[in-house]
Amino acid sequence: MNELTEDQRVAILTRAVYISLFTWRRALNSDPVDDDELQGWWGDSFPSIGGDMIGSRLWLLRRRTLTAATIRDAVAYAEEALAWLVTDDHAARVDVFAERRGNDQLRMRVRIDLVDGDPLSIDIEDIWRVINAV
Repeated sequence: MNELTEDQRVAILTRAVYISLFTWRRALNSDPVDDDELQGWWGDSFPSIGGDMIGSRLWLLRRRTLTAATIRDAVAYAEEALAWLVTDDHAARVDVFAERRGNDQLRMRVRIDLVDGDPLSIDIEDIWRVINAV
């Protein structure tokens, strides 16, 4: 089997980050939701590893105002969604940073310290638009 090039590895990890952030994870019973829809990927109903879930709860922010508390929650939800990178030994560490830009933009940076390589930074210029499907 051929080894991946660095560009291929970066592309695969970047895709994995986007899938992890923008696949909507099922809400917890304690999460405030607008209706009875808890979202979530159907495959999480039958995980091969107990409690293993895909995606993030970023979708829960869709009806909130962009405040400091919302930004903290966005970072926490992103960290939760990306924790598998460390658990599965793809990364030594994952850090998420977010900053508000203007009244209606949220920029997010994901920094992944790879186990066997250089750090990888992924910038998402306006995650707020994605969350709100604008």
